[in-house]
Amino acid sequence: MAESRNVPLDEIKAVANRLRKLSIEMTTASGSGHPTSCMSAADLVAMLFFRVMRYDPANPNSLESDKFVLSKGHAAPVLFAALVEAGTLSREEAMTLRQIDSRIEGHPTPRLPWVDVATGSLGQGLSAGAGMALAMKKKRSGRRCFVMLGDGEVAEGAVWEAAAFASHYRLGNLVAIVDVNRLGQSEAAMLGHDVATHAKRFRSFGWKTIVVDGHNIDELEAAFEKACKRGRKPTAIVAKTFKGEGVSFLKDVEGHHGKPLGAEEAEKAIAELNVVDKTPPQIETTTNPPLRVKVKGMDPPAYEKGEKVATRQAYGTALAKLGKVCKPLVVLDGDVKNSTFALTFAKEFPNQFVECYIAEQNMVGVAMGMASEARLPFVSSFGAFLVRAADQIRMAGVTQCNLTLCGSHAGCSIGEDGPSQMALEELGLTRSVPGAIVLYPSDAVATEKLVVAAAEHEGFAFIRTGRPKTPVIYDNSEEFPLGELKVVRQSDADVLTIAGAGVTLFEALAAADTLAQEGIAVRVVDLYSVQPFPKSALAAQARATGDRVLVVEDHYPAGGLGEAAAAALSPEGIAVHSLAVSQLPRSGKSAELMAYCGIDAPAICDKAKAICP
Repeated sequence: MAESRNVPLDEIKAVANRLRKLSIEMTTASGSGHPTSCMSAADLVAMLFFRVMRYDPANPNSLESDKFVLSKGHAAPVLFAALVEAGTLSREEAMTLRQIDSRIEGHPTPRLPWVDVATGSLGQGLSAGAGMALAMKKKRSGRRCFVMLGDGEVAEGAVWEAAAFASHYRLGNLVAIVDVNRLGQSEAAMLGHDVATHAKRFRSFGWKTIVVDGHNIDELEAAFEKACKRGRKPTAIVAKTFKGEGVSFLKDVEGHHGKPLGAEEAEKAIAELNVVDKTPPQIETTTNPPLRVKVKGMDPPAYEKGEKVATRQAYGTALAKLGKVCKPLVVLDGDVKNSTFALTFAKEFPNQFVECYIAEQNMVGVAMGMASEARLPFVSSFGAFLVRAADQIRMAGVTQCNLTLCGSHAGCSIGEDGPSQMALEELGLTRSVPGAIVLYPSDAVATEKLVVAAAEHEGFAFIRTGRPKTPVIYDNSEEFPLGELKVVRQSDADVLTIAGAGVTLFEALAAADTLAQEGIAVRVVDLYSVQPFPKSALAAQARATGDRVLVVEDHYPAGGLGEAAAAALSPEGIAVHSLAVSQLPRSGKSAELMAYCGIDAPAICDKAKAICP
């Protein structure tokens, strides 16, 4: 049952000192960590976990509980200490901090079920908290989300993207606690102890603000009481604290960030804390199963062969169909919904659509938060702009959350807008995410089917869509298994396999027609599954055509299809040749740019003839 722990107010300081003590013991035992950062936050955490937050200690994943996000993830030991104090984690396990076989890592990760999103790459926690709070609000829940930030990390622009988002959506159920302990890693933080300026900044973004002494329990009690009153504004509690609070030789002293105490120092510090030990009763915990989606009853594709449809448009159509049969689905977009075609979904399901405006880092962070609330987020923007959220994408991989990104306007083939708008790097980024699937449909049928595959995938997914209209080449009943490819053209006389995806598949088909007129037969395959890569299937096609393959892609060479094919097939003795965007593109028409970048049909013909003289 979700309820507050309601420890008597006069006992909270003792609880906080126990958290400080255990944080010191954990970091000293591990020989690494950030004890002084934990000590500044201990009173705040003690108030949250034992007076304010409503949660069920027996069920870490309860969707009836308030949520806590430790954005200043280097203070993870104080979170783990609070879980020990609450009886949901054993002291013995807490003391395995940072060991290779432990769930108790150096920064919070969901290996511990009390952690919803991985943090520690600073500046991201408020976005995730805003996503959680928005999901709660859409369910008309009375729950709240509390996010603890460090004063150093509020220099990150993503924090202010999140602050603007939370104000716009009137997330009165979101409370940020800024631990202003003055000291950063290498020197004092930008504002030092100027809590008034911190508060002004949040107020200017439309937040209610409360400035407190972060070590005064009575002030904290009053502050949290105000913050938890129902309203339409998010609240920022700006708390003046001291790094190393509670120990005289550590308090507000530079040079201790990220440095554990030695055994003698730890003993001296703990003696000064004068802690009254308490052994909490151990609570047996259970966890809810993760969200798993199996799409049933979705309307199939309904296209005519030869009909020209941009894959970005088919993506929007697929989302609208998916929304009818997949209730957890939520779609986020960054003010390009008329270009990504997420607008198709937004018109039909406005309550499941979230406009995130031009703030891609926050958009991905919000999606991570919503995923932790048993929602299935699909996030779309131009692929080039999603690269701006590279760190959030990386942390989505650490979190291992169910999250799909769709990057439209891929490659130089978008045309006149020029290189600033062209996604030419994002395959390398998304392929590197652990457990990710990366999908690259070439026609509308493939797009609809791969949207379903992404929805059913447990973990991170990326779909690459294009601006140009391409002809439908597949039957509406065609299936697209992950880790496979499609053979689009073949004969027994083929001397080379040409592999493409998206627009280059059609350039390869045009090249195959030209080569056939010159007596050169080539096989053409569609690499729609970039990851998992169809190693065996492509190797089989290459072996049937002289142990050689030519990969053509509308992407820079680094991290793209050619590198994926070479890594998979070169050790098998198969010669992998590649055509990619090997120079900086410029503005021009789509066909002109593909010729300029050397990935159009004539370039493919020239390369094929060089390979097969």
